[in-house]
Order: sequence, then structure tokens, then C-alpha cells
Amino acid sequence: MNQIIENQFVELIKIHQGIVHKVCGMYRRDPDDRKDLFQEIVIQLWKAFPKFRQEAKVSTWIYQIALNVAISDFRKESRKPIRVELSETFANISDNQYDYSFEEKLKVLYQAIDQLSEVEKAIMMLYFEEKSNEEIAEIIGISQNNVRVKMTRIREKLRTLMANAK
Repeated sequence: MNQIIENQFVELIKIHQGIVHKVCGMYRRDPDDRKDLFQEIVIQLWKAFPKFRQEAKVSTWIYQIALNVAISDFRKESRKPIRVELSETFANISDNQYDYSFEEKLKVLYQAIDQLSEVEKAIMMLYFEEKSNEEIAEIIGISQNNVRVKMTRIREKLRTLMANAK
């Protein structure tokens, strides 16, 4: 039965791994750091999987955990690797399928985004994913009105940062 649960989890991650890759790309620039963060997010998703009651959409649940892990990791000054023994089933999850080459074209934008707070970054990432204000509010844990206010302020902040970068 444990093998069935592992297989369900692996399939879920395969289907939604783009979410995890986008979070990793938003919070880490170095490819090795992105891989480390990807692995940490998958580990935390696995730990939380038994408690997932499917009351929210799977993508919302993955975003919440991935963002919490990324933000926590981002805040740590010294990172200590956590060793967790995983079964062979987890070998089927690839962390090399996402193409990060487009980042070069968005260098100025990413430099500006790097200057945003952790929450502002999360909101922008979800906005880029074309999430509604309602979905962003649910994932981040703030009101829809607060999302609208923050988006207005973030846009202005990005305009100023990008104008100063040129």
C-alpha cells in the first residue's frame, strides 16, 4: 500500500512539477541552488502529502508549500543540507526538464524582482502564472483587496527599479 501512495505522489509531482520549477527559478539563480531547493520542496511536499485532504486545488496546495519552503530557505543565511533516505520511486522525478534559458531575456526584470520582498516576489510569480486575485489571496493568505493594493505598489516599484537599471 505504501508503494501505491508513493506512486500517486510521484505522478502528482510529475504533473505539477512546473510549479515547483517556477518557484525555484524565482528564488534561486544558481542552477545547483535551484536543484537543492527543488529537492527540499519535493521532500516537504512528500511529508505533507498524507495530510492533504484535497479541500483546495492541488496546484494551490503545491504553491503554498513550495513558497513557504522557498521563503524559509531564502531567509536562512547558513543552509544545512538535510539528508533524507528516499526510495527508488523518487528517482522518476526529474529536476532537469525545465529550461531556464529564457531568464537571459528577462535579466533586467529579474534584477528588479530580486529587490522585492519575499511576499512581493510570491505575488508577482502568481501574477505571471495568471492566477486571479482570489487565487493569489488564498495561496498567500491575505485578502483580495490587499492583493490589489500590493499589486499596484509592486508594479510601481518594478517600474522605478527597471527605469533605474537602464
